[in-house]
Amino acid sequence: MNNASPSPPASDVSSASDPALAGLIGQAPVMVRLRDQIRRVAPTQATVLIIGESGTGKEAVAQALHTLSVRAKGPFVAVNCGAIAASLIEAELLGHEKGSFTGADRQRAGYFERASGGTIFLDEVTEMPLEMQVKLLRVLESRRFQRVGGSETISADVRVVAATNRDMEASVREGRFREDLMYRLAVFPIRVPSLRERDGDVPVLAQHFLDGLNAKEGSKKTFSRPYLRQLQMQQWSGNVRELKNTVSRAFILADEVLELPTIPASAAPRKPTRRDGHLQISIGTPLADAEREMILATLEHFAGDKRQTAQTLGVSLKTLYNRLEAYRIDATGPDS
Repeated sequence: MNNASPSPPASDVSSASDPALAGLIGQAPVMVRLRDQIRRVAPTQATVLIIGESGTGKEAVAQALHTLSVRAKGPFVAVNCGAIAASLIEAELLGHEKGSFTGADRQRAGYFERASGGTIFLDEVTEMPLEMQVKLLRVLESRRFQRVGGSETISADVRVVAATNRDMEASVREGRFREDLMYRLAVFPIRVPSLRERDGDVPVLAQHFLDGLNAKEGSKKTFSRPYLRQLQMQQWSGNVRELKNTVSRAFILADEVLELPTIPASAAPRKPTRRDGHLQISIGTPLADAEREMILATLEHFAGDKRQTAQTLGVSLKTLYNRLEAYRIDATGPDS
């Protein structure tokens, strides 16, 4: 019996008629709404703040905003603010003159200057030091800046798109981010959904990644049905990036069909146990199995009340029904 899974449907996975959105595939309503927001704000000059967990594809959103804008022919410059030392961030963003500090042996254009006529993407903007936040606010308001150690005023002919995986309002309350800068960046906020919110998108994304690997390596590998079901049942705390890496690892290990990983009997975890309202799960239990046990134990605790179970676990009722269907558990009991 052939255990390989047919390819998931690829209809309207990324608005195929719009290549600029090819990095944002998915059929879930939240993704349809996300692509619509991008199409609407991209042609404007509005500053955009992209909010979302790590691995959700915030840079892909920024790239789409640039590609669909009037600045598409200009440069797209991505800057990870969290990866630049506090002592260097001003010189990196605004540039510096020769001799302006130790090691400045020549004049150097900063990221804003290099992005002239295009878009600058400030990723992890909440990691920017407070003193630099003041200077960034000044650049956004005046559209002008000077290199470190220089006197020449340079026009900041750029569109600014920023992103964060933090709660920006919480960062303001904690004194780590300026409130006035938050409002200046969030002229048009866009929230990128986590993979957990994208019902039905996991198989579409997994197949997309597998297709890309097959094209790159000249192979025709497929998913086994159990493996594809396992992918659908996982929570994906690392979001799309984690799913992509997982498919890549399985691809490398597979001959023709991507299968469930096998665990030696000596390394297999003990069977989960339920007792007195507690669930005991051994270290090493596969994530999909641990999730299954948690769902079924919670459902049993609430005497089959699916609505209460979904609310307690923090998932939608639809997601719970999908899980129970995958487990072949009767889903016709009480849901309220």
